[in-house]
Amino acid sequence: MIGKIIKKESNNYIVKCADIVLKVPVRGKINFKNVNLLVGDTVEVDLENKIIIDFLERKNSLRRPKIANVDICIIVMSLKKPDFSSYLLDKNITFVLYNKINPIICFTKSDLLNEEDLEKIKIYKTYYENLGINVIFNYEIEKLKKIIKNKTVVLTGQTGAGKSTLLNKLDSNLKLKTSPISEALNRGVHTTKHVQLYEICDSLIADTPGFSSLDLLEMNKEDIKNTFREFKNINCVYKNCMHYKEDECLVKKEVKNKKILQSRYDNYIKFINEVK
Repeated sequence: MIGKIIKKESNNYIVKCADIVLKVPVRGKINFKNVNLLVGDTVEVDLENKIIIDFLERKNSLRRPKIANVDICIIVMSLKKPDFSSYLLDKNITFVLYNKINPIICFTKSDLLNEEDLEKIKIYKTYYENLGINVIFNYEIEKLKKIIKNKTVVLTGQTGAGKSTLLNKLDSNLKLKTSPISEALNRGVHTTKHVQLYEICDSLIADTPGFSSLDLLEMNKEDIKNTFREFKNINCVYKNCMHYKEDECLVKKEVKNKKILQSRYDNYIKFINEVK
């Protein structure tokens, strides 16, 4: 029977096959293929012997967090405690789009903002929505449920941003552990220790260990440029323009004319420099 790995426990895997959940080891021949099975992998299970005998080709996989076959990535972004970071948000978007996963931005802790700061966040919200990215606040639970229905979903974002809290809002029966952030460090305390898929709202959703940084080392400059959707319909005078040092670059002019967010462009340049 075909099933999906929803959790790893030591040398065994928890596999959901239709309406049954099994704890099974892996047959030796898979190890000979130099494959490390991940949560999210689709596998073939011998029900009689209760063992994984093969796996199906992945459509994608992430290195951090370690998960495969993801449809949607919810980028959970705190607006306060820890403070909002456009750099971290754009880095997550670049990473997710490069891995051919549909990003959703979920803003948390908006209740901690004053009106002026909230208006600034709404500017970001409108901009990303114009790029075709769904942007929600974490209290818009019913809207989120419709977007993720029948999908395999991963939550990512900095520690303390509210990933486990969001899962608890989607399903109050989960009762996942949450912790307050460190005031001194302006970041949270790790509460999630492993990757696990939960069956929530007709979806499989992963709560993952939090992290505060991503590296883009497996990407080149062209890869990064291709994840910035706002650049694609701008025909620069230079062939294969990188929108960086070229004086007559139309993208740079769009930034100057405030058609492209200054923070987006600044972060793009930072990413390009990181992979040099």
